[in-house]
Amino acid sequence: MKKLLFVLTTLLLTSNAQSLRAQDANQNPDNARLVASKKASTNSDDPIHPLPGERNPRYRISRSDVLMITFALSPEFNQKVTVQPDGYITLQSAGTLNVLGLTVPETVEAIKKAYVNTLHEPIVDVDLLDFQKAYFIVSGQVTKPGQYDLRYDLTVSEAIAMAGGFMPTAKTKVYLYHRSVSGWVEARELKLSDFLHGKNVNEDVGVRPGDMIFVPEKTITKVRKYIPYSIGVPVIY
Repeated sequence: MKKLLFVLTTLLLTSNAQSLRAQDANQNPDNARLVASKKASTNSDDPIHPLPGERNPRYRISRSDVLMITFALSPEFNQKVTVQPDGYITLQSAGTLNVLGLTVPETVEAIKKAYVNTLHEPIVDVDLLDFQKAYFIVSGQVTKPGQYDLRYDLTVSEAIAMAGGFMPTAKTKVYLYHRSVSGWVEARELKLSDFLHGKNVNEDVGVRPGDMIFVPEKTITKVRKYIPYSIGVPVIY
């Protein structure tokens, strides 16, 4: 009897709670929309919870890129354009268009919209004739710091080797920085000393276009800049 009474009470309370929520949603539709919007607020514009980067990101148009635009049904509009420093291109009979940061498919769609009052459903192709080559940067305690072309797949240790290798003053704990399209910067600490001794090979990760590798200086070398020292000979003041 007690168990039956408990079940009936639970069902009654659940039914009342559901009816109250439904009544509140009907009387306050703004509240319902607010709850729904909170559930759907996982987009890339969220400054607290950014979406992860694309697995295979497409190339995005940069300044000084050269584009060949062809119209299959209207070859008289074919043109070669250069992306200006402000990100705009000048289109024949269609004014200017900002393509900075767009992928090639996105650029095609933007050009179609730009010609909507000139051509009826144009077939547009965009080819990259000249574009920014993929690169990476190595800075800090390496023999030849600077910017290098990323012509093929490289790991961090291989990139450091291209930069002349570690200097005697370098730490083997390095930092890898990657900037995403949305402006976020991913920072990763890599303990290459383990990798160089045949341990934890996963520390030697791949380098992506635009990455920067920073090799910090050993603490002892920083101190030696300000404290006089010698080997085997006492310092005389």
